[in-house]
Amino acid sequence: MSGTIGGVSLSTHHPLVDGRTTESPLVTAYSGRRPERLPVWFMRQAGRSLPEYREVRAGVPMLDSCLDPDLAAEITLQPVRRHGVDAAVFFSDIVVPLRLVGVDVEIRPGVGPVMGTPVRTADDVARLRDLGPLTPERLAPVTAGVERTVAALGATPLVGFAGAPFTLAAYLVEGGPSRDHLAARRLMHADPATWSALMAWTAEVTGAFLEAQIRAGASAGQLFDSWAGALSLADYAAHCAPASSQVLALVRSLGVPAVHFGVATGELLVAMRDAGADVMGVDYRVPLDEASRRLGGATPLQGNVDPALLGAPWDVLEAHVRDVVERGRSAPGHVVNLGHGVPPETDPTVLTRVVELVHSL
Repeated sequence: MSGTIGGVSLSTHHPLVDGRTTESPLVTAYSGRRPERLPVWFMRQAGRSLPEYREVRAGVPMLDSCLDPDLAAEITLQPVRRHGVDAAVFFSDIVVPLRLVGVDVEIRPGVGPVMGTPVRTADDVARLRDLGPLTPERLAPVTAGVERTVAALGATPLVGFAGAPFTLAAYLVEGGPSRDHLAARRLMHADPATWSALMAWTAEVTGAFLEAQIRAGASAGQLFDSWAGALSLADYAAHCAPASSQVLALVRSLGVPAVHFGVATGELLVAMRDAGADVMGVDYRVPLDEASRRLGGATPLQGNVDPALLGAPWDVLEAHVRDVVERGRSAPGHVVNLGHGVPPETDPTVLTRVVELVHSL
């Protein structure tokens, strides 16, 4: 399995080209087939729920951790060692490409990503353009981190990770986290030309970020649209889907599965799939059989264990996981995951038990 873009193929050492991950349970399920073992991994599996993560991250700011190749690789590998999950997801943050291209952004503990200056005018977008492209030289820490990770993973695939253009644009316009993303939604209607220019820029940046991970060895690429649930279907289709389509087309042109996930996006599932996804991630709000029905029963799914139930009694969680697996049988392929990220307070032994349960079904 190899892909090309601009006439350049993936390296012969890529895990999907040399065969290391081609028949893995994850890639098999992403391809719409049923592997012998049901695959499972967790969004935010490399994070504060693990004591070994807290140990290596002690005193190191989040973005610095993401841009230290050795540290990023170690953190990415930790949940694979501990839980026996069927995939690693590269340890990063959706604003890493913004930092790499020169945007003034920091992650404040307890707050999240905060921009030095919001982007709200045509001149602001022009200043982003003046920063120049996300070149291979700027991406070198990411490439090195992925290469180190893939070398250690062997037959376990790595999932590349990037924030979708709308989510990056929303952070830039709002200047930080927001409940309703009112400023971003206002801009797309009040100044559609500026909004379109901003989305074109974020698509280029996030596309370059994801492409670097894939070329360095990731066996799939997942686009996270954390804030798309704030949008109406009409706004998503008109003002956001084209930019996401550009990124997803880039992923697919490289010959790897393209996964698309958003939070509170049940009403957007079809539009997000039609943007160019091979696999749809489903959050915990929509049962998988209903999601499959909306998608015509033809799209592999990923999800959607409710993260809140990781803190419930085991018999409650076990029944829920079994129900998720059963509903997932309505799709041509299913990768068990959470319907959002692992909560920091989660007992890691519970995640290990979930993996063992899924593998037994």
